[in-house]
Amino acid sequence: MINYLVSNDDGIDAPGIRALVDALSTGENVKVYVCAPDGQRSGNSQSISLNSTVFVEKIQMKGAEIAWKTTGTPADCVKIGLQKCEEMGIKLDMVFAGINMGSNLGKDTLYSGTVGAAKEAAVSGYKTVAISVEGHHCTHFEGACKIALDTIKILKDQFIPRVILNINVPDLPVDEIKGIKYTRLGPRYFKDRFWDHTDDGPGAYRLDGVPNDFSDLNEEYDVWAMQQGYASITPLHFDYTDYDVLEEIKKCDIEI
Repeated sequence: MINYLVSNDDGIDAPGIRALVDALSTGENVKVYVCAPDGQRSGNSQSISLNSTVFVEKIQMKGAEIAWKTTGTPADCVKIGLQKCEEMGIKLDMVFAGINMGSNLGKDTLYSGTVGAAKEAAVSGYKTVAISVEGHHCTHFEGACKIALDTIKILKDQFIPRVILNINVPDLPVDEIKGIKYTRLGPRYFKDRFWDHTDDGPGAYRLDGVPNDFSDLNEEYDVWAMQQGYASITPLHFDYTDYDVLEEIKKCDIEI
């Protein structure tokens, strides 16, 4: 038996996670377990609920052997899902985060709850995939589901410790996606700021902005791939150490 855990940051009722669970559950001898937030948690990165109570509720979900919705963050959900499966003696083979509605490219990955959920799984030693489709109102999940199933074949006989496969797919029918590019993170960032939002009350602000221009990038970057109609796969890891700088600062004469 093959067992998968699925989570996301858009919430357990989002069409992306429903499409992914449905696709994964069609495999032979496969059981899918779901633990996801009860509502929108985008931008939560890998935050966890240290100072608040998290409530967990078992629900019915098509394609899922068991599904739990929680009041926690995406990372909380992965922690809870892993714990619940462990308590039931279920050995998980892979963890999926997504399908996110909206791409996670470049510096988006620092803030993304989808990538945060995948990072939590990777930290815990699991093979993990984060999947996103371009556009917050996307409707085409078939390509992302197909690539997700293909990554299972890639990872089946390989263990990539502490690595996340970050997949981004255009919001296009499968036959209109040009192909797949294996990429590095691009220099995507948002020109954003907190704006007055007095409709919500005195002193209210909301964050809003637009992405920077990517016109000068080449095909090695995830942002370029998406612009050109390709899906991108980028391996990520969470060791932030800059080893080149580390070797340089070792030469510094710093004493206490």
